[in-house]
Amino acid sequence: MTRTINRRAQCARFLPPRLRFRHCLALAIIVATPALADGWVDNVNGVTLDAQGKIIRFTGLTVTPDGKVGKLVQRGDKAPERPDWKLDGKGQTLLPGMIDAHGHVMELGFSALTLDLSDTTSLDQAKAKITAYAAAHPDRHWILGGGWNQEKWQLGRFPTAADLNGLAGDRPIWLSRVDGHAGWANTAAMSAAGVTATTKAPAGGRIESVAGKPTGVFVDAATALIAKAIPAPTSKDRDLAFAKAQDILLGFGITGIADMGTTLDDWNTYRRAGDTGRLAVRIYSYAFGIEPTLTIAAGEPTSWLYADHLRMVGVKFYADGALGSRGACLKKPYADKPGDSGLCFMDDAKMKNLMSRAAMDGFQVAIHAIGDRANDEVLTAIEDLAPTYKGDRRWRIEHAQIVDPVDLPRFGKNGIVASMQPVHQTSDRTMAEARLGAARLPGAYAWKSMLANGAHLAFGSDTPVESPNPFPGIAAAISREGADGQPFGGWQPQEIITREQALAAFTTGAAYAAFAEDRVGRLAPGFRADFILVDHDPLDGPPASVRATKVAETWIGGKRVFRK
Repeated sequence: MTRTINRRAQCARFLPPRLRFRHCLALAIIVATPALADGWVDNVNGVTLDAQGKIIRFTGLTVTPDGKVGKLVQRGDKAPERPDWKLDGKGQTLLPGMIDAHGHVMELGFSALTLDLSDTTSLDQAKAKITAYAAAHPDRHWILGGGWNQEKWQLGRFPTAADLNGLAGDRPIWLSRVDGHAGWANTAAMSAAGVTATTKAPAGGRIESVAGKPTGVFVDAATALIAKAIPAPTSKDRDLAFAKAQDILLGFGITGIADMGTTLDDWNTYRRAGDTGRLAVRIYSYAFGIEPTLTIAAGEPTSWLYADHLRMVGVKFYADGALGSRGACLKKPYADKPGDSGLCFMDDAKMKNLMSRAAMDGFQVAIHAIGDRANDEVLTAIEDLAPTYKGDRRWRIEHAQIVDPVDLPRFGKNGIVASMQPVHQTSDRTMAEARLGAARLPGAYAWKSMLANGAHLAFGSDTPVESPNPFPGIAAAISREGADGQPFGGWQPQEIITREQALAAFTTGAAYAAFAEDRVGRLAPGFRADFILVDHDPLDGPPASVRATKVAETWIGGKRVFRK
């Protein structure tokens, strides 16, 4: 799952001036220790990984004036002499900062500032929430938001425009599905966008219809038909959304994130934050297709900017859609919709042409692939291109959710990074069974198999599709059970991985996936002093306690950027 809808669809002028001033004022506030000073963090249960993935424990660490780790302090070591500042960890667990290997930064911020339906469990509940939101925001010309999930509602169908009509008067309503691969419009929104019964879906998209008339749901590329009519957010709106997203990420202990699908507007937002000293989280940027790379990066990956806080390292492409909207490209039709095998966005020639265009300029290639056919096609493209583009390419396959077991060994070749999201398995389990049937799921969400076959494993959240909190992800990885403890013993338990492997996937593995393993992902002399203090050691206790881990403080580059 990931977001593909046009960013114009997210938000425009969210807040009245009074609230906007209050939130914009908050953009400038980052609690930090003094810069350019020697520091000492003491009295902690320190946990990190070394270059070989072995756990190292320590009781403290020193921080150099340039925000790097000086050394790890063990019990009995001589205390640093006269540091400029000292932090007493009070026995809390100190971990390397968590790195989200796949997220959508600006969309996280926009989603937090618009209508959120992710907690609704029925259509009626969603309608009530939409009605209340519209009434509370009479100044908004469009009602925007997302998070709906017809599977969670047990609706048995997609929602329709008729379900929305009248909830916001005559104002247009546009709401993205939880995975971002479909949108739900009312009649006013379709009218504003000029969508009629004669409107054709673009390649890679689908318009849900009955008797030739659009019902109000637009899948994948067809979402652009509505999105184009929505006023674009201003630069101030974008700055506010970024500040909100950054606050959320830091609060969950995320010190770095791979931004999958960076647009030119997004990049400019990050640069404004960096230029004004408001960029705390580290962003590893993957452009939304070739076009932004040509504008932003001038034919090669950018250098590290703002003391390793920002870099455009690669390009993101899409091979297919998502499972929930039946856009994932499958080798056989969906079990719950015979005759429909999903949406394959590119043929083999186009895929290899785009990958070649990015690779020839040294950009890392990251391709979204969810269905088994999409994964097969991406693997084939990599195998065909690898002899031409030699060296350390680290081809990334994003999600790799539904894989034919015969294709799993292919992930261990050509330096492939399997960029996966453990919480998708616990969220999607029952839907995946309905979409595919149990017989087609042995290769689904196959984390242990990826490692066993030699693939490089990196974990993320796909935020805002899921919460960016990494600890439920670690809990899912080591148990394959949901927050309710079901199914007991785990779903497809043969794919459970160890705690050390799960921690690595959110730290060293995620850093490696973004060509950043020489500076972040673990705590060692010369690495950036990115760390978090938490109330629980994730290497100890049952999965439920790991899931409930709370972040007390987040530090990036030797500066405190979040304190609970």
